[in-house]
Amino acid sequence: MHIKRVNSVIHGISRLSDQDIYFFKEGSHFRLYDKLGAHIMEVNGVTGIQFAVWAPNAERVAVMGDFNNWNAESHDLKVRDDWSGIWEGFIPGLVSGSLYKYHISSRYHGYKAQKGDPFSFSWEVPPKTGSAVWDLAYEWQDSEWMENRAKRNSLKAPVSIYEVHLGSWRRVPEEGNRFLTYREMAHQLAEYAKEMGFTHVELLPVMEHPFYGSWGYQTVGYFAPTSRFGTPQDFMYMVDHLHRNGIGIILDWVPSHFPTDEYGLGYFDGTHLFEHADERKGFHPDWNSFIFNYGRNEVKSFLISSALFWLDKYHIDGLRVDAVASMLYLDYSRHDKEWLPNQYGGRENLEAISFIKKLNEAAYHDYPDILMCAEESTAWPMVSKPTYVGGLGFSMKWNMGWMHDTLKYFSKDPIFRKFYHNQLTFSIWYAFTENFLLPLSHDEVVHGKGSILGKMPGDEWQKFANLRLLYGYMFGHPGKKLLFMGGEFGQVREWVHEESLEWHVLQFSFHSGVQKWVRDLNRLYANEGALHQLDFEAEGFEWIDFHDWGESVISFIRKGSDTKELILVVCNLTPVYRTDYRVGVPEGGYWKEVLNSDAAEYGGGGKGNMGGMNADEAPAHKRHFSLNLTLPPLSVLFFKWGG
Repeated sequence: MHIKRVNSVIHGISRLSDQDIYFFKEGSHFRLYDKLGAHIMEVNGVTGIQFAVWAPNAERVAVMGDFNNWNAESHDLKVRDDWSGIWEGFIPGLVSGSLYKYHISSRYHGYKAQKGDPFSFSWEVPPKTGSAVWDLAYEWQDSEWMENRAKRNSLKAPVSIYEVHLGSWRRVPEEGNRFLTYREMAHQLAEYAKEMGFTHVELLPVMEHPFYGSWGYQTVGYFAPTSRFGTPQDFMYMVDHLHRNGIGIILDWVPSHFPTDEYGLGYFDGTHLFEHADERKGFHPDWNSFIFNYGRNEVKSFLISSALFWLDKYHIDGLRVDAVASMLYLDYSRHDKEWLPNQYGGRENLEAISFIKKLNEAAYHDYPDILMCAEESTAWPMVSKPTYVGGLGFSMKWNMGWMHDTLKYFSKDPIFRKFYHNQLTFSIWYAFTENFLLPLSHDEVVHGKGSILGKMPGDEWQKFANLRLLYGYMFGHPGKKLLFMGGEFGQVREWVHEESLEWHVLQFSFHSGVQKWVRDLNRLYANEGALHQLDFEAEGFEWIDFHDWGESVISFIRKGSDTKELILVVCNLTPVYRTDYRVGVPEGGYWKEVLNSDAAEYGGGGKGNMGGMNADEAPAHKRHFSLNLTLPPLSVLFFKWGG
């Protein structure tokens, strides 16, 4: 082929085979990012960009960008055929970094719009809205992590997740309160997470989004990390560095809805292409955003390609799928007559259910050592069970019931807690019906809810004692753990996404004490198999006493795969100092006090049990042996059998 002039469009070149088109239309092409979008190619010795975009109801599609002064008339793409809806063309002379948009003229209503590329690997820094051609080449250095990742992500492994919003974890006040870059964040976050004992970092959505205040949950770039913090390679470096420091990384991913910004996916070719046409299924009343049409095969291919893209190109260790409940139910957050029933007259979104199952099957087929976590807030059954037994196929489900009940309980003045004792103990009744993750997430520290510390009752000493007690109870309870940034040192104010966390409070002993407590909880959780190996199995938990509502004390045993691994957890949920409190234990011998939230180094009063004690042959709680304990006020104690 002879190229006559640079920047003319050459047709007849394609990255798409007929088989690609077939699988795309079938809803089973999950590597579309290698085929659609803008890709650097060489044709007859000349480098350029091959463009391909799905716009079946367009009358004309042109590429406009910095290479042609954003002229919508000079570089037309050509429709591939009569049935695929793909427009494509090769423009020589363009390089990585070239900015562009698609100018789409619809067959309908005279609609014309400038659209970003749904498959763009990079975007301009908002509020600019152009897509950017990008070469994703990167030399990864995390082979050791990737080879051993299955052990780190095992359901029997310790999983303690630090949830982070990149724009507000730390900032640089000396430079106009600017964001940290991905590369700056890589070193600071890896060092901090490692020191604190977190096993994974979970990022609020990093996918490109127009409105910073959406925290990333209004996604427009499903294949691009936001350029606010750097380039795609900068983000790869961050992931790479976390991996090399033994930290996994999970991304929050949003297939439930997308924003209405004109340059985005909505009304893409003058029709409801990505979103459902009927507002009763296609528009989300809570978030003023469009809802994907899960019944359209091409949309399923698009979304699952996005999920696999992050696992493939960015070595991501798992996805947290946002707002699953809003996908499962057709009447989610809708009044009567505002929703359409399914074909059987029910409120279940059958198309979304099918999509979710296919998503998890595809992800685990190609990446069996990842985590797929569902933020699902209802009693939908078998969310974290395999699809082949009728489940949705996630590895874990957020335990929203535990979170709501626990925070309600802890917000009560201790004098009234005895009347709400069941809020603390009820979670065990269903704890093993799913693979649960216990979340104290960003959702609990926004919109007027205050900080986690701010929910605790009492004077300053009692607030911090309650906070340490809450975290200790959380780490003793079956289930993996998640804590939002700032909670680990008792941030005072509600989270503010425009500012850094309140790192300065660590100069005060109560705050630094909470931070040390969370660090030591993480280390104990990781080192003691009894606290994590059987998180999802009833055999790993045994109540000692959940009846003592009068004194608001609970006690239970955690067990490991080795039946000799036993951890006793005792929680005193009032500010009353209790002595000679007898707790039955399953074995005689020495029980070492391995953690005590009232230790002075954590900001407590320094009361305890002298490091441990031998069990007496004194029956209690229907057991032959017992411990005669001192229970400090508002405390949690961990004892290890055999010391």
